[in-house]
Amino acid sequence: MADETNKKVLKKKQQSKTISDVQSLAEKIKTKALQNQKDLLTVSSEKDEDVEGPPEEKDTNADKDDATFNSFSELNLVPELIEACANLKYEKPTPIQAKAIPSALEGHDIIGLAQTGSGKTAAFAIPILNKLWYDKQPYYACILAPTRELAQQIKETFDSLGSNMGLRSVCIVGGMNMMDQARELMRKPHVIIATPGRLMDHLENTKGFSLRNLKFLVMDEADRLLDMEFGPVLDRILKILPVANRTTYLFSATMTSKIDKLQRASLVNPVKCAVSNKYQTVDTLVQTLMVVPGGLKNTYLMYLLNEYLGKTTIVFTRTKSNCERISTLCNMLDFNATALHGDLNQNQRTGALDLFKAGKRSILVATDVAARGLDIPSVDIVINYDIPVDSKSYIHRVGRTARAGRSGKSISLVSQYDLELILRIEDVLNKKLPKENADKSIILQLRDTVDKANGEVIMEMNRRSKDNKYNKNHRRKKFNKDDLDREER
Repeated sequence: MADETNKKVLKKKQQSKTISDVQSLAEKIKTKALQNQKDLLTVSSEKDEDVEGPPEEKDTNADKDDATFNSFSELNLVPELIEACANLKYEKPTPIQAKAIPSALEGHDIIGLAQTGSGKTAAFAIPILNKLWYDKQPYYACILAPTRELAQQIKETFDSLGSNMGLRSVCIVGGMNMMDQARELMRKPHVIIATPGRLMDHLENTKGFSLRNLKFLVMDEADRLLDMEFGPVLDRILKILPVANRTTYLFSATMTSKIDKLQRASLVNPVKCAVSNKYQTVDTLVQTLMVVPGGLKNTYLMYLLNEYLGKTTIVFTRTKSNCERISTLCNMLDFNATALHGDLNQNQRTGALDLFKAGKRSILVATDVAARGLDIPSVDIVINYDIPVDSKSYIHRVGRTARAGRSGKSISLVSQYDLELILRIEDVLNKKLPKENADKSIILQLRDTVDKANGEVIMEMNRRSKDNKYNKNHRRKKFNKDDLDREER
């Protein structure tokens, strides 16, 4: 009897152990399943966040060692290109160059995302020039840029890198003579750098000019090019350009475009080379803000320019009229300034930029036409007189300083009307901007002088505006009178 009881107890223990083992195994399976599900969700969310490219794009971040190099001589580049890199003192590649160039040399389409001032132009120029050496074909590459100044700067980089290769390049932008540009195109350049509108003009109107055999298409500052402003003309260009046997590169500091927009550019299995977050500024940039009471923004600006006298400074404004007014105000108060905005013709814009680059003007007052891509050596300070409405514009503005490893500083003048905008920028940067201290006693002493000078500037601008209107009307009347004279004769 006792033996039977012991057997029953032992059997129950074994059953209990089996149930316990099964439950333990079930718990493990459940835990593993939950972990797998979590991993899948993480991967899925990362793909959702990476709106820079199609789902099938590769990511060089997955294998960093395979996608990096420490010297341009390590790459299989033609000797002429290695020599040009040495002449330009391109000793060690920047992170975006180390990531993008090896994949580009393998023939992949590229989506490049890196902070402004990180050497993106050379990252796409070097692979193109290396392939051009073997192909020797006119109308080989087309680089699209959103602004005239950036287009000219890209041309300078190509000319420098291709100096030993007999490179022919041309810059096609608005504001310049179409016939002169058409003659340049008829010389069959290898590389065309253009703004979208003017390129479309030549594709439609310049006889003998065609990009049907184009091998490389590059969109620099691609997020801006894919915006609504350029959307329609870009669609027309992409319909004309060949898709087969064409390599496409998209580069930007803030790539936030939607997948369907990128698909219009006909990318094929692109490699994403990201060395920064979507919105990121370099570590060598000190960013601050200065809270400004109502009506004192002009005075605070002059106080800052006086504090940083002798420093190379860019002052950004939101409107062309504000840009012209502040530039005139600076010069009236003996600060050496020049203006850069969209109402100037191309010669005036180029002249203003050259004066600033040469150090003949220490202050450049500009609209966002100067915010993207411009590499102006050793800009010390960026001042946001007007806070940009778009957070991307802020990233590009402050990126004019602290370039190529140098240090720099940005100061944003924040009035009561700018609080929402600055909070949005801080949210994107994921940090609070510290407040800049100001000597209020000095600022109050400056107030009367600045206000009086500003009043004179406004009166002068109103007078100029009236004169311009009169001259336009006078020319129109004279033209009509000449027409009548011809009809009478």
